[in-house]
Amino acid sequence: MDYRPRYSQPFTFAEVVQLDVAVITEEIARLQNSLAHLRRTQEELRAASDASPDPELIKIMEENEVVIGSQQERIRMLKMALTEKGIRMGSHYDLPQEGASQGTVLDAPLQAQHAPAPSTESERVDEHDEDGGIHL
Repeated sequence: MDYRPRYSQPFTFAEVVQLDVAVITEEIARLQNSLAHLRRTQEELRAASDASPDPELIKIMEENEVVIGSQQERIRMLKMALTEKGIRMGSHYDLPQEGASQGTVLDAPLQAQHAPAPSTESERVDEHDEDGGIHL
């Protein structure tokens, strides 16, 4: 299959098809998260621009729209690669619709009930690094 992207992409379709399924699905998830952030930023910029029109804000919003289009196209390429590999697509990989409720991970409350509680004080201190990440 030959695919010609509308936007400049960091990879070709032929290169994507060569990637492992896990890499492709992780990239889809990463891009979907990025899109959620971009859309939220766009809403905030739009509200600020409506309140006080600023040419710089308008320019930033236009640039963000290009990035959003590019990332949506990249997700389509990744999904096409999964299909090419024989992976059936489900709603799990669908892009959120504009204006639809986008209940993202960012909006969900944290659920700590799946992780066991540290049993010692040293585990409580050492389980998080200085950036707030968790060592596995």
